[in-house]
Amino acid sequence: MIGLAYCDRAGRIYYDEGLEPLADGGIVRPALRDELIPAPPGSVEMILPGRRALTTHGALRGKYALAAMLPAGYTRLLVPAYEKEANAPTLPLFGYTFACVIDDELYVAAMKTDESEDWQPRYFADGELEALLERRTSADPGNRVLAQVALCSREYGCFTAQNVFLERGEAALPVSPKCNARCVGCISEQEPETGLASPQTRIAFETTADELARIGIHHLERVEDGIVSFGQGCEGEPLLRSIVIASAIEKIRAARANGTINLNTNGSMTRGLERCIDAGLQAVRVSLNSFRPHAYAAYYRPIGYALDDVLASIRLAVKRGLRVSLNLLTHPGVTDDAEEIAAMTAFLREVPVTMIQTRTLNIDPEWYFDAVGRPREPLGMRTAIAAIRGARVAVGNFTHTH
Repeated sequence: MIGLAYCDRAGRIYYDEGLEPLADGGIVRPALRDELIPAPPGSVEMILPGRRALTTHGALRGKYALAAMLPAGYTRLLVPAYEKEANAPTLPLFGYTFACVIDDELYVAAMKTDESEDWQPRYFADGELEALLERRTSADPGNRVLAQVALCSREYGCFTAQNVFLERGEAALPVSPKCNARCVGCISEQEPETGLASPQTRIAFETTADELARIGIHHLERVEDGIVSFGQGCEGEPLLRSIVIASAIEKIRAARANGTINLNTNGSMTRGLERCIDAGLQAVRVSLNSFRPHAYAAYYRPIGYALDDVLASIRLAVKRGLRVSLNLLTHPGVTDDAEEIAAMTAFLREVPVTMIQTRTLNIDPEWYFDAVGRPREPLGMRTAIAAIRGARVAVGNFTHTH
């Protein structure tokens, strides 16, 4: 039996296998057994304050919904169902996944979609990370970009930032303090009226091509099949600084021929992307939450561009022979709506991208549904992922070098 995992007002966690919890997949319903897996290592239990656990017997007074945050490499299939109390606060910007108990073990609504050693959490001995940061930053003390990724490594545990210092995999090159979108769930710059603190501090300066190139060259000197990536969670939109990026790419390639140069972007500026491609960009990862204009605009709230510009950038990158991934911000009840799946598969059959990388959209589920709307016909996240694969596009979570 699928049982209830919940917490009390003090945050203590309990299991009650005599009650069946309800989940939210755009409509509130019981979870199916094949949507559930044992909570993988690295899962984090999350308390939902002011949200009474919802079961087949109704909402429970004094018992609050429990969620889980998944480790990298897993895709969320459902969110928790609950009944809000009048004073319930907006939830912070985390990924809330349905959690329950089966045979006294925590289960989550998720499926494994990728695996990469370079994205496994690295557990540092006391002082080990600080020593790595000190050794690397002292070798290039004037590099403000290096100081920024050191901050992200230490304060936020960012894997791509830590990879700069671990000298492995995909390394971060943040570049832009400004953005041309006002995403509802932006992790680096929330508007004051939301009352939410941004989980990360956005880079506050305009980086130089030389600062970026020094990090990129150092990384590729030490990681033969490494990746250096412009566009990170601690910044705005990198294509606003495409001239600097293009110059940095040229500097990196003048020194190193190995590895991959990647750009993470919202794809809003096709001419800027073309400038980077001409300079030697090899891979691009374009972020979007939807292939439907109204759902895209409701979340991204774009300034001076629209979804059509994003799709034009994807077409350009594919035409120019880049490795093209789509960073799909997934949410049960939106990603798996019948209309969304139809729009998505129509585009993927027309434009053969290399991979869709699923990303759990970190946001209060109710806030997101209020912004983009609930589905008319949710088909389930497994159906959405199967549809991507049916369009002959790989599904994963990481950029792979092979």
